[in-house]
Amino acid sequence: MGQMRPLRSALAAADVSFATTTHPQGASRPASLKILHILRAPLGGLFRHVIDLVQGQAQRGHQVGLFIDSTTGGARAETILAELAPCLALGFERAAIPRELNPRDVYALHRVSRRIAALKPDVLHGHGAKGAALARIVPNYGRAIRAYTPHGGSLVYCPGTISGSFYRSVERILNWRTDLFLFESSYVADLFRAKIGTPRAMVRIVRNGVGKAEFEPVAIQPDATDIVCVGELRPVKAIDVLIEALAILKSSGQPVTATIVGEGPDDSKLKAQAARRGLADEVRFVGFRPAREAFAMGRMLVIPSRAESLPYVVLEAAAAGVPIIATEVGGVPEIFGPQAVHLIPPDDIAALVEAMRAALVDPGEAHRIAEQIRARVRADFSLSTMVEGGLAAYREALALRKLAQFT
Repeated sequence: MGQMRPLRSALAAADVSFATTTHPQGASRPASLKILHILRAPLGGLFRHVIDLVQGQAQRGHQVGLFIDSTTGGARAETILAELAPCLALGFERAAIPRELNPRDVYALHRVSRRIAALKPDVLHGHGAKGAALARIVPNYGRAIRAYTPHGGSLVYCPGTISGSFYRSVERILNWRTDLFLFESSYVADLFRAKIGTPRAMVRIVRNGVGKAEFEPVAIQPDATDIVCVGELRPVKAIDVLIEALAILKSSGQPVTATIVGEGPDDSKLKAQAARRGLADEVRFVGFRPAREAFAMGRMLVIPSRAESLPYVVLEAAAAGVPIIATEVGGVPEIFGPQAVHLIPPDDIAALVEAMRAALVDPGEAHRIAEQIRARVRADFSLSTMVEGGLAAYREALALRKLAQFT
């Protein structure tokens, strides 16, 4: 995690104090914050991250709310939000937030602005490109700091295209309206500096974390396939590369069975590719499944992505001790640590074929590597550390804003 620079001596000089409340047992802690998380789709790792933050912040006595898209997620999102409701002292509101730039964005801005005016939060935390844009464009009612976690977002959006260039131009403008950059990996922090420029506010790296329950081993199902691939069915996840690798293995006399878990716009296209490559008997598409249920459907996880931030699916699988073949993209090397030498280049079908073949020939070695990655995740990617690190960064940014009044 990024280093937290102490502020108490400077604040004391300015006669600024950290407000505290007291537990029934007499121990003191910082006063409750009002935190509003703003994001677009209630899907994938970003949503998982926000759920963890909401639960952890509420457990520590803070008042938390959500502003979230109403057009995605379906019944599954409704169920999760209903279960999350007891943690949402500030409630949640849903409005249409299109993925691309759209006239409906004006209505979303109006709705979130009204929400902020009513709640007067201490922290506006925007997640992803669209959520963070809303958090930073709207008028700031009260003393809220604006925090931003990219989750990849516009930093990996359509490189080399007009759309990608436009969104990164917006990022450069909004850089000046940000009080706190909470990067989820060193990779994303470096990517921001390379593509956008130097952040014009406080920067902290607070990595995604997993809880104790996720370190329990996964019981593999009797009908498990050789591999399982988990992710949205869209180009960045490179499932097309996996299908080609499976076809090559079959043609070489070593057919490999696979379960593909996920939903997305490329569903029909990928199914057609598998059929065209003669893999109807080897590949099954099962739609969405919770992560641990998905891991039980295969004996090793393959993540052939072209781009990632710090993917939860890799963290979750690593915590459970699942052998993983993954590409050297985004923050994945940070998860693997010394075992990053086993990662493969993206879009390299031959490397993927050889990695899968080696793991199937020597599963013992694959499990040995998995145990070493698991130990690293246990030590460095704690859910508690993630929540506490974010809260500490909020407080430091709030203190800096207050201190600025005296300088």
